[in-house]
Amino acid sequence: MSVLFDEPGPKARRRIRVATVLGVLAAVALAVLAVRQFAANGQLDAARWQPYATWPMWRYLLTGLWSTVLAAVVSAALSMAFGLLLALGRLSHRRWIRLPAAAYVEVVRVVPALLLVYVVLFALPRYGLDLPLFWKLAVPLTVSNAAAFAEIFRAGINSVERGQTEAGLAVGLTPFQTMRLVVLPQAARRVLPSIVSQSVGLLKDTSLGFVVSYGELLYSGKVLAAYNGLLIQTYLVVALIYLAVNVSLSKLARTLEARQAGTLIRFSRRTARA
Repeated sequence: MSVLFDEPGPKARRRIRVATVLGVLAAVALAVLAVRQFAANGQLDAARWQPYATWPMWRYLLTGLWSTVLAAVVSAALSMAFGLLLALGRLSHRRWIRLPAAAYVEVVRVVPALLLVYVVLFALPRYGLDLPLFWKLAVPLTVSNAAAFAEIFRAGINSVERGQTEAGLAVGLTPFQTMRLVVLPQAARRVLPSIVSQSVGLLKDTSLGFVVSYGELLYSGKVLAAYNGLLIQTYLVVALIYLAVNVSLSKLARTLEARQAGTLIRFSRRTARA
């Protein structure tokens, strides 16, 4: 049962099924139309796809994919670390810590990541801060995603039963030790699927490297299309690579969520028997 909305009734479920079928039919129709147009204009000719059966093309694209993954991993690591500090700040009892952390999260969450990229790319150099190319992408992604990770971690910490904190304090742990040794490990396990889902979004945001000329996958596709003149073929291949990576990560998130739900059900059953 979802905590975000009521369970749909019979009529709502029928409407959802009808809308799903219509949406699938519309998508199939658009795909068929696109394929026919590509075929009519010679875009499906074997000669136009043959270059992507060679290793040099794939090596170039895989190099771009590696740059994408590197930017995503570094940005995710920094975002999670900064986000955890923001989450702890929002839960602090001290107003001078809690209010700035809350203000940062609420403001940055509504600022587009692209705008932050433009700030790093154009505004900061005017004040003498010209970052290396990699960090012109990594810093805006870190600043943007830290706010989202902060809310994920805060929700995880709040989901841990208050008795866990009281038990840690009762055995002589300090509040910091209780948070680090008792609360945070449980919170991290509970929000792991959400962390993976947010990381999928962050991976897609690395395509903003296109703006700063960082050699990630999309920018590599642009350069390759300009070189070989195969615009449609190149961007379709790039899209398929993005699709394969993001579907794999999304599948991982669903698997972790299902495993976590199964663990909670088994724990509830054991508790009920006891």
